[in-house]
Amino acid sequence: MKRHHQILAGILVIQVVLSIFVFWPRSVVTGEGTPTFPGLEAEDIVALTIADSDGNSIALRRVGEGWALPEADDYPVQGDKITPLLDKIVSLTTSRLVTRTAASHQRLRVSADDFVRRLEFETADGTKYTFYLGSSPTYSSTHFRVDGQNETYLTDQITDWETRAEANSWVDTGYLLVSEEDIIRMTLNNANGSFTFAKDDEGEWTMAGLAAGETLDEVEVTNTIRKAASLNMEEPLGKEELDTYGLDEPNAAVTLETKEKTITLRVGAEDPDDNTYVVISSESPYYVRVSEFSVKELVERTREDFLQQPPTPTPEGETSSS
Repeated sequence: MKRHHQILAGILVIQVVLSIFVFWPRSVVTGEGTPTFPGLEAEDIVALTIADSDGNSIALRRVGEGWALPEADDYPVQGDKITPLLDKIVSLTTSRLVTRTAASHQRLRVSADDFVRRLEFETADGTKYTFYLGSSPTYSSTHFRVDGQNETYLTDQITDWETRAEANSWVDTGYLLVSEEDIIRMTLNNANGSFTFAKDDEGEWTMAGLAAGETLDEVEVTNTIRKAASLNMEEPLGKEELDTYGLDEPNAAVTLETKEKTITLRVGAEDPDDNTYVVISSESPYYVRVSEFSVKELVERTREDFLQQPPTPTPEGETSSS
């Protein structure tokens, strides 16, 4: 009986070892390997969609000689961001095999329902490809798997940080930039009133309606003008104005005047989910979203914010320390 138990225990150990051998992810060096997408050139790719594990997705497509965001009326994509990625996609190889088993896909985060990134691209002849980027065992390496195949490989060509699924990772986020020194007049309208500032002959800011005894806080005026003159976007929305943008009755309306031109800016509705605001500038045909921080002062400024406050009087019986 003791001999029988020993045999069973030995069989169990062998089964455990075999299971580990079969299912444990491992790297197998196979020389240079073969191209993951044989015959594919970067110039062949005409569309790319990237999705992440948080539910974000971004679509990019080739337009003429460049790339754009089709869901935002072809807002231009920066070439120096998309071109290197296309080159890396076509350079993927099968040189570093990790596993051949489907049981490892979820653990390596390259399964269809659990991935770090899903990249879908299309070539000019209509052929479509999908592959997954998964976990990173080291800083410079990432697991990847082509859809429809069990094999998972390791690559140092592509990482998740260069395949983000947010628009601001692919476009020039600078939306409005007016030289602060060129501005000679600004008008701000919000729920708290209308405020007009102008430079005098000495280049100092003045405010319309300043009462006797009131002193303008030029630092606050300058900060507000700087906010209005320089805006970065979170994402472009497109060229069509939607009712949901709330721009018929904006939260803030700004007019900036230089010697050469007049620039307008409207701040629309706030999205309660991410606290971004919709804005539109006369300098661009595109509506965009900007962070709350970018326009908070334009929306909330009051008249008192632009005035220097009188010093707090010292209570009777107390003396100020020298």
